[in-house]
Amino acid sequence: MHFLRNLLAIAAFVNAPAWALDLNKTPEQGGLVLGTVTPGTQLELNGKAIRITPTGQFAIGFDRDAKPTATLVEITPKGQRTAHTLQIAQRQYAIQNVTGVPQQTVEPPPEQLQRILEEKQLVDAARAINSDRLDFLVPMQWPLLGPISGVYGSQRIYNGKPGRPHFGVDVAAPIGTPVRAPVAATITLAQPDMFFSGGTLIMDHGYGVSSTFMHLSRLLVKTGDKVAAGDVVGEVGATGRASGPHLDWRVNWFDVRIDPQLVVAPMPAGAQTPSAK
Repeated sequence: MHFLRNLLAIAAFVNAPAWALDLNKTPEQGGLVLGTVTPGTQLELNGKAIRITPTGQFAIGFDRDAKPTATLVEITPKGQRTAHTLQIAQRQYAIQNVTGVPQQTVEPPPEQLQRILEEKQLVDAARAINSDRLDFLVPMQWPLLGPISGVYGSQRIYNGKPGRPHFGVDVAAPIGTPVRAPVAATITLAQPDMFFSGGTLIMDHGYGVSSTFMHLSRLLVKTGDKVAAGDVVGEVGATGRASGPHLDWRVNWFDVRIDPQLVVAPMPAGAQTPSAK
């Protein structure tokens, strides 16, 4: 059923008229935007070439602190260039000041820095994949239902020094709870024990769009596996630098970090009560 729904959703998008530039939503910080152009058109976002499907579909993303405007240049097969100024909706994020925190709990120990660098390179390589999968065109589903314990964009200031913002959405659940692929994908990274993220999966949905699951207690897939929407791929854990059992779900467009809650329908009523991390 999940496979059939995905095929129908892809077909509906691919067969839509694509005779001019069209975006499916207003761009905003942390947002992923899908669009269509006349097949054969080229696009550049702030000077960066955007890959387009043979039938004219594409994805573009905007990070947490994206500037208020971006320039999308449309280049026709004859070389005519048209510049579109995109207005990027700005957001407010939850910022928390925390003082009196022991410094060793804020910064990783020096002996772990090489490991952290090597793991970052693995993650960067997985997120750089630019495959032909069309699953990025399909609406995503929640990989897990439960209380939202952490939200995208939130940040803590430790002893006056800003920590890294939170770039995912955290869903709390007991250790061992199954987590499911939000849409069909190829597994591009499966690491059971990373320093920060513990058990980690990265799933490629095509054209630079990927999902990451972090802090898993168990991985049920391996690199190279292909999964359908709704397939169980792992189990909730508290591995890595986690304060309790939860799934940290992240969405990327290449190296641009997307808010998962902007690419999925709202959590079903009664499943959770939102709270900032």
